[in-house]
Amino acid sequence: MTPAVTLPRREIRRTGVQLTTLGFGAAPIAGLYRAVDETTARATIDASWEGGIRYFDTAPHYGLGLSERRLGEALRDRPRDDVVVSSKIGRLLVTRTPPLARDDELFDVPGDLTRRRDYSRDGVLRSLEATLQRTGLDRVDVLYVHDPDEHWREAAQEAVPALVELREAGVVGAIGVGMNQSEMLARFIRQTDVDVVMLAGRYTLLEQGAADDLLPTALEHGRSVVAAAVFNSGLLARAEVPDSATYDYQQAPPDMRGRARLLASVCREHGTTLPAAAIHFPLRHPAVASVVVGMRSPEEVRRNLAAHAQHVPDELWTDLEHRGLLRPAG
Repeated sequence: MTPAVTLPRREIRRTGVQLTTLGFGAAPIAGLYRAVDETTARATIDASWEGGIRYFDTAPHYGLGLSERRLGEALRDRPRDDVVVSSKIGRLLVTRTPPLARDDELFDVPGDLTRRRDYSRDGVLRSLEATLQRTGLDRVDVLYVHDPDEHWREAAQEAVPALVELREAGVVGAIGVGMNQSEMLARFIRQTDVDVVMLAGRYTLLEQGAADDLLPTALEHGRSVVAAAVFNSGLLARAEVPDSATYDYQQAPPDMRGRARLLASVCREHGTTLPAAAIHFPLRHPAVASVVVGMRSPEEVRRNLAAHAQHVPDELWTDLEHRGLLRPAG
């Protein structure tokens, strides 16, 4: 049943596209690291909807199309104008011959397909057409160029202009770029006509380097930022930091675990938790429209919704800055 209210929304500037401040990252339900069965994946998406989340982010890369198929199936009968779906271009899925038993890029799915990088205009159109077929949705609301780190020229001169055509034709509501680095995203904002960028893991309680380049550039040019991977792939996801915690998709080194535990201790002193602070921190910046968190089970969804709803006092940020655990604002 649809709740009486959804989570707060913020607009991707100049587009009218409204994102809930907590978004659903749909890589885990496509078998990131380990398989997720169909029933659990559907229950996870349903729990997000019931909790008020209305922004869902996917990509062909995630599970070789499985994420898009599962997300589309779960959202197909929901009120379409209530939900914002983003996907990505840059990796076309093609048949792998011979097939692998398992995908060779982090996902626990059969390796019958492979990814082919393509940031050309034709690649953009083919990728979007395939996404619409897999999801069964009538449109994608936001379309990002995915990880063009080694492909600046093609992405800036071919992919983004193709996305601009799609936006101007009303096919998509907003266009952008998604990466794990802030420097090139700032360059995309300065030199192309994107509306929004998705930054993964580089503006968090542990890392604020994006405050030097991307965030001031976004404000200057009137563009929006979506902060993804705000738990730094797991290190900030629990109130207590375990020895097994991961950072940037690998075992977290001792110094990082120690820093996370200091952050958790200060959060407890202020009556809040590390995950709540991790979700709230990026949303304090005026350029940030939404925080997207990957979720693989209804329990994770409920935990993240609770963290998003939790009060985080302003005094926490001041204290973290005073202790040298957080860069001073501004």
